[in-house]
Amino acid sequence: MIYLNMETPEHIELPPDPTDEPLDVEGLARKFQKELNSGLIALVLLSVLDRATDDLYGYQIAKSLQAMSLGGSPMKQGALYPVLRTLSAHGLLASRVVPSYAGPPRRYYRITAAGRETLARWQGIWTTTREFVDAVANPAAPTSTDSEQS
Repeated sequence: MIYLNMETPEHIELPPDPTDEPLDVEGLARKFQKELNSGLIALVLLSVLDRATDDLYGYQIAKSLQAMSLGGSPMKQGALYPVLRTLSAHGLLASRVVPSYAGPPRRYYRITAAGRETLARWQGIWTTTREFVDAVANPAAPTSTDSEQS
C-alpha cells in the first residue's frame, strides 16, 4: 500500500499487512494478563496488607488472593515476592523474619504509614483509570459516576 505523506510530497511505502498470518489470540491474552498484573500487583498487595489484622507472609497473601478470586487468582504466587521486596525497599511495607519449624524462615510483612498514604493515592488513580477504560471499552455499562448522579 502507498500513502501520501501530507507533510512532504513524497510517498511512503507501508509494510505488508500482517493479517495474512494466523493470530495467536491465546498468546496475546496471556501477554495482556501478564502486563496488566505487573502494573496492578503492588496495588493489590498494599490493599491486602492494609486490611490484614496481623502481619502476613507471602504464602498467606497468595492464599488470601486465591480465596478472594472465584476462578483462582490471575496473579502467580512467584510474582508476589519480588514486588513485596520492592515495596519493602521503598518503605511502603515493613518486614521481619521469623524462624519456622516446618521449613525455611518466613518473612512477615505489614503496611507502613507511607504505604497507607501511597495506597490511598493509587486507589484514586486506579478508580479514575478503571472508569475511563470501562467507558471506552464498554460504553453501555453504567459507571460509578452514573450511579452517583441518580
